[in-house]
Amino acid sequence: MTGYQVYQGNQIEGAGPLGLVLLSYEALYKALGRTRLAVQASDMVAEAEQTNRAMEALIELATNLNMEEGGQLAESLASLYVYMMNRLTEGLCSTSTQHIDEVMKLTQELREGWMLLSAQQKREQLSGIRNAA
Repeated sequence: MTGYQVYQGNQIEGAGPLGLVLLSYEALYKALGRTRLAVQASDMVAEAEQTNRAMEALIELATNLNMEEGGQLAESLASLYVYMMNRLTEGLCSTSTQHIDEVMKLTQELREGWMLLSAQQKREQLSGIRNAA
């Protein structure tokens, strides 16, 4: 195992549930960026590989939704993830990046929302630590 693989494993192990969501969004966004580059280079093999990675990240996000506790929000996210997967599938092997750009925009907006939630949780944790001291 390389040093980078060990680092990635440590990052995942210590991330916590919200951290794992953020890591999944990061992986999704990177895969979409590489998919976009592959389309622009007319590299259909790389496009398929990177689209597959993006789909894996979307599946990871979708399968880890807590439908019982998440209620309507979880249902809405599940529907959005399905929509994003469909858009990526529809655009495979085309010369356009429109579908990728759309999914990248959605990913960025969702990632920013989760990042705000993470920052809020960290502030609350720090506030709790200060109040306990």
